[in-house]
Amino acid sequence: MLIIVSLILLVVSACGKENTSQASESGKSKLEKVTLMLDWYPNAVHSFLFMAKEKGYFKEQGLDVDIQMPADTNDPLKLVAAGKVDMAISYQPQVIVARAEDIPVQSFAAIVRKPLNHIMVHDHSSIQSPKDLAGKKVGYPSIPLDEAIIQTMVAADGGNADKVEMVDVGWDLIPALATKKTDALMGAYINHEKLLLEKEGYPIRTFDPVDYGVPNYYELVMVASEKGLQEKPDVFRKFMNAAAKGQKYVTEHPDEALELLIKQEDKSSPLDKEIEKKSLEILIPLMDAGEKSFGYQDPQTWENVTQWLQKYNIIKEKVNSKEAFKNL
Repeated sequence: MLIIVSLILLVVSACGKENTSQASESGKSKLEKVTLMLDWYPNAVHSFLFMAKEKGYFKEQGLDVDIQMPADTNDPLKLVAAGKVDMAISYQPQVIVARAEDIPVQSFAAIVRKPLNHIMVHDHSSIQSPKDLAGKKVGYPSIPLDEAIIQTMVAADGGNADKVEMVDVGWDLIPALATKKTDALMGAYINHEKLLLEKEGYPIRTFDPVDYGVPNYYELVMVASEKGLQEKPDVFRKFMNAAAKGQKYVTEHPDEALELLIKQEDKSSPLDKEIEKKSLEILIPLMDAGEKSFGYQDPQTWENVTQWLQKYNIIKEKVNSKEAFKNL
């Protein structure tokens, strides 16, 4: 009798393990695979994504999110438009420029709600405001948007924008200012280049574009194709639910977020823990939508930026700003 009972228990136990295994596999199969491409190598601004993945917030929403790094900073928008990735991080002005070129992409969330791209000068420089750039050299990575920002800021400050000498320094922004090849920088970020320059012993003064005529724009936004947003709106809503939880956790536990971020660093682009800590301190308040939900986008902001890009001929075709974004 004991032998028979033992055999029965073994069979029941085996069936239970098999059912548990099947349930586990079934649970995995229910997760929908989502590909996300970053705008750059992993850094502080992406902490909310890694936290959402680490804490299982994406899984709670039924998503298996594959976070990828681009080979080129121009890749994310192109790959989203082509349907090669489901979503990507990009820049609000770039979304508008893309739509002016009939590239069917849309923003579905604002991540960084203000410009990080500021004019930078040495702290001891005679340049006290943008108008003082007349007759000076401004290093930049040959991006038309940066030219428009300089023109707007100098003119708004009462200076002569035509007398500013724009110098293409590629992405060698830090050495251009450090070695005094240029008098100022445009295209450098307050949460990256500024911090690196200061760490190397070059105190920096910055001028915020929003203070000098440039409409406030979202530095970073989440982007998808029109087709993707139309066909699977729930996937993007679920993604943002998890992303919001990730950002909330990062805000409340920045040190833990920093440790997790360091583990994500790409070998080709190692992270400086001190720099990323300071970067995160800058970013957290700039990612806060206040009473609105994380990622909320203001229609007037999109309209203001669109009009500004048209005024400075960054876009040649008329763009309907209401079609450039979606609040989920």
